[in-house]
Amino acid sequence: MRHETIEKNINLMIVLIIVVISVGGLVEIVPLTYSSDATEAAEGIAPYPPLRLAGRDIYIREGCYGCHSQQIRPFRSETERYGPYSIAGEFVYDRPFQFGSKRTGPDLARVGRRYSNDWHRLHLTDPRSVVPESNMPSYAWLAEATVDPAEVVAKMRALQTLGDPYTDEQISNAADAVKDRSEMDALIAYLQDLGTNRSSRR
Repeated sequence: MRHETIEKNINLMIVLIIVVISVGGLVEIVPLTYSSDATEAAEGIAPYPPLRLAGRDIYIREGCYGCHSQQIRPFRSETERYGPYSIAGEFVYDRPFQFGSKRTGPDLARVGRRYSNDWHRLHLTDPRSVVPESNMPSYAWLAEATVDPAEVVAKMRALQTLGDPYTDEQISNAADAVKDRSEMDALIAYLQDLGTNRSSRR
């Protein structure tokens, strides 16, 4: 009888559905906020230096996450192809996370230093010149656009406010670190860093 009453009263059903989803979400999310594995940086993980931070923003802006995930799952098929599986402590300074689920292209969680800067530059300019079967678009214009130092400084100050351990000295030196650097330089710097701090864990 109670079940029929709920089914016939759409407003009551909506309220109960919201309550159930909210409780389920809290049960999954709240414990993570108290887990050091999820809230503390893993060994070797530090906030992004200025050029790599700018590169990460370009990666997000250009939608690279739409085709490339950055999360290696704990399965043999994944670890043999991409490297050690991902752990939460690797991503504490990532806002937003770049886990993704779509893999039109390969996972990039451990791509750092697998290829030279020149390879990445050529790949971003003309993907099919190095990967003939690639359907990735060209990002040649990134070589012409320059990184905005003021934007990087403002981003680092905002992240410092959110708790990232940037020092005032690091922030004051950030503009010089990215001055006259192209967006392609920044994106390559970001890609070359991915997974390198955790590459020794097997």
